[in-house]
Amino acid sequence: MMQTEELKLTQDWDKVFPKSDKVDHKKVTFANHFGITLAADMYTPKNAEDKLPAIAVSGPFGAVKEQSSGLYAQEMAERGFLTIAFDPSFTGESGGNVRAVNSPDINVEDFQAAVDFLSVQDNVDPERIGIIGICGWGGMALQTAAIDTRIKATVTSTMYDMSRVTGNGYFDA
Repeated sequence: MMQTEELKLTQDWDKVFPKSDKVDHKKVTFANHFGITLAADMYTPKNAEDKLPAIAVSGPFGAVKEQSSGLYAQEMAERGFLTIAFDPSFTGESGGNVRAVNSPDINVEDFQAAVDFLSVQDNVDPERIGIIGICGWGGMALQTAAIDTRIKATVTSTMYDMSRVTGNGYFDA
């Protein structure tokens, strides 16, 4: 059994956007297959009763869950989805050393670990899980969806495929 890192998570509302009164929020953690513990904010629609469709959200490249990915996740929870916005490995409240490292293979695994986490939640329908990749994380989302058949919907809002940029440089230079 792999031992996970113990993370220091703030319990205060630390987002750059206001907290919605339509959703419940809590911090969660889960580990990827590389043994890195990821930190996420979970947003659940208030008074939800049945199994919910779920969405994992990450990005933009270099950003943290307290920014746009959290706002996207909160907005989708207001629309009836259980969502998590997670910090990728080596970023924000998530584990991993050295910090601020880019690793597309690990980052694709981060999305798969988020799907793993969502798929075993009692209040999630595992047949209705999607992912959202924002900006540089759009490429990570597409790569993850290409290899993980559990993902039923993928949305990207991006101008860069960071997987390609990492391999070929900006503008394939």
